[in-house]
Amino acid sequence: MARLISKLVLVAGVVASVAFPAFAQDGTGPMPQNAQPRSYGGGWDCDPGYRVEGAECLALDIPEHAYPTGRSYGTGWECDRGYEEVSGTSCRPIPVPANAFLQSSGYDWQCERGYRQENDSCVSVVLPEHAYLTDNGSGTGWTCDRGYAPAAGTCMPIAVPANAYLTNANYGAAWACERGFVKIDDRCDAIVLPANAFLDQASYGPGWSCERGYEPRNGACVAIDLPENAYLDRSGNRWSCNRGFQFSDGACILGR
Repeated sequence: MARLISKLVLVAGVVASVAFPAFAQDGTGPMPQNAQPRSYGGGWDCDPGYRVEGAECLALDIPEHAYPTGRSYGTGWECDRGYEEVSGTSCRPIPVPANAFLQSSGYDWQCERGYRQENDSCVSVVLPEHAYLTDNGSGTGWTCDRGYAPAAGTCMPIAVPANAYLTNANYGAAWACERGFVKIDDRCDAIVLPANAFLDQASYGPGWSCERGYEPRNGACVAIDLPENAYLDRSGNRWSCNRGFQFSDGACILGR
């Protein structure tokens, strides 16, 4: 029995040594060269440019134009600003075309003002009449002045009918009718306001709505004949039966 116990202890020690080969791997064993004590807690960390391997801190193979990150995963280094990683072994300059500059991140480039990106180059923006440059490097690189709309690489005047105004919208209708007018085809016609109605600038309908207590009928506002046990709804232009009553043949009767 004693011999069996001693064998089990020996086996357990071997397993532990394999599973946990050295405390140094997590920075808690004796501090090796090229290491420094942690600023908090106990243990140590490898110096920048070194990585823990077993019980040692071994130097990283940092290529030219790179710097150590201090991270224990990945390559342990990153390329300098203006350089990009190649196969995890080297850093090469980021190719910046003529009339372009590195972005603030240092990992990409963008065209200078007055140029737009086309594939891997920057081409001059051809500015049509009645247009101005934008900061958008994609697309045309310009937009039309107020009152003009893009058409086949030019800026054409927007035809604004009488009693209308420019909307300044980038999408959708370029103009809208003034208050008191309604859009009919490409013109703005005066709204004929019936009695007991008010102007309503909704994008649909005749341009007016009936006052509360009236309902639209054949272009006019007709007084609502409110039956017994009914009330006007929130719109004021329709009615509903009171609670406990139901609609039947134009009247509100007791529900069953």
